[in-house]
Amino acid sequence: MNRTVLLVDDDESLRQVMSQYLIQEGYRVIAAGSGAEALKLFYAERPDAVLLDLMMPGMDGWEVCARLRELSDAPILLVTARTSQEDKLRGFRLGIDDYLSKPFSLAELAARLQAVLGRSRRAGGAESEKTLAWQDLRMDLGKRQVWCGEKLIALTPTEFRLLEILLRRQGSVVSEEELRQEIWGSERPVDSSAVRRYVWLLRQKIEGDPAKPCRVLAVRGAGYRLGP
Repeated sequence: MNRTVLLVDDDESLRQVMSQYLIQEGYRVIAAGSGAEALKLFYAERPDAVLLDLMMPGMDGWEVCARLRELSDAPILLVTARTSQEDKLRGFRLGIDDYLSKPFSLAELAARLQAVLGRSRRAGGAESEKTLAWQDLRMDLGKRQVWCGEKLIALTPTEFRLLEILLRRQGSVVSEEELRQEIWGSERPVDSSAVRRYVWLLRQKIEGDPAKPCRVLAVRGAGYRLGP
């Protein structure tokens, strides 16, 4: 089956040229001209990779990137005219996989896309046997699956990352600030209420009674830990 690529750029003529070339290379291409449209397509299509421009009206590429990383680990390749070292570092801190500066050759675009997809497949295979466990919770890092006893739990990437941090630090209290930095980094202005919201969402999925949690415990004034 052809790999699906989401192409996000507000330049219609460039979208058409890139789409035609990638289709010839064997990809299935879906295209969006805005950040909001890109997120809708991503929800609906779940592409294998994203080619993302930064400078778009309304929701820019930075915000799209941050939101995509809350949803998925799919490779993101920034394709942009912004070429400063600061922009590149910001992109990698947000979780992109590669950075291609405009103008570029279509052959290089295809080569970089193939490379990030290849790395993604290899990373999944390399970690397929790595697991984290605590009591009846088991996390398969390679397959990105979480089991609670015999039940497979469907977590979003952000919920998965939150639980992973707590599992890696089991027995220790992790502060809200540490969780915020680990999950979102320093590039996105997210306050502690986001941490509390995702703790609440995680509890709905892994606690027998979310109103009386016994797995993800709040330590007043300190943060969260696995308990009891």
